[in-house]
Amino acid sequence: MTRILIVCLGNICRSPTAEAVLRAKLDAAGIAGQVDSAGTGDWHVGDPPHPPMIRAAAKAGYDLTPLRARQFTPADFDAFDLILAADPANLRDIEAQRPAGHATPVRLLAPYAETGTEEVPDPYYTKDFDGALRLIERACDGVVAQLQ
Repeated sequence: MTRILIVCLGNICRSPTAEAVLRAKLDAAGIAGQVDSAGTGDWHVGDPPHPPMIRAAAKAGYDLTPLRARQFTPADFDAFDLILAADPANLRDIEAQRPAGHATPVRLLAPYAETGTEEVPDPYYTKDFDGALRLIERACDGVVAQLQ
């Protein structure tokens, strides 16, 4: 079973959406996996995803309502086989917490969509929740293809 963690800044838009999307796509492909999400920041810990993101995901058939934000910790390097970052800044913040000797791969999520972009733009700021969801869906398709 593959254990994948997806990380963004606050864990209320991109990473919880990617968690729900990737979980659904792994299930549809018959791939056993554990998917979780976290944020590099701590200001939303315990909060549900951002309401506009919940609505955009629901329109596409994904339920974000049970999810709650949590903060990324160095222990996540032990708990997961792959860590996917929403953008290069999050990747740097994750790598800064890497314990010595841990080889868990940390990669960017967006390149799995093969669109030429390195980041999933943060809809908390861009307000493009549907666009972020479409990019996340494509990227998750790419992740699943790599696992098959």
